[in-house]
Amino acid sequence: VQLQASGGGLVQAGGALRISCAASGVIFIFNSMGWYRQAPGKERELVAVSTARGITYADSVKGRFTISRDRARNTVYLQMNSLKPEDTAVYYCYAQKRFERLIDYWGQGTLVTVSS
Repeated sequence: VQLQASGGGLVQAGGALRISCAASGVIFIFNSMGWYRQAPGKERELVAVSTARGITYADSVKGRFTISRDRARNTVYLQMNSLKPEDTAVYYCYAQKRFERLIDYWGQGTLVTVSS
């Protein structure tokens, strides 16, 4: 299983960016998919995740970011609006599948840089 993230880049504060993540080598549907991010010198944190029970956003991105998902294609998107310099981070795609136990999958990350 591979998660391939794309769409990162440099954007000015107040701008928008859309990042995507597509899974390959998968013959099942993930139970959840989402995004984490890690800024320099900080721990990895949840940004947004889509599960069967709904969607969860970090408080810092509510109202600005929107996660969407194509379950059949195991693809997840993150539309990021009104970007702030503090959104600068490597964004990691995340997926989870329950077999006999929960298995987590991670993508390689895509860098989002927001200039002030």
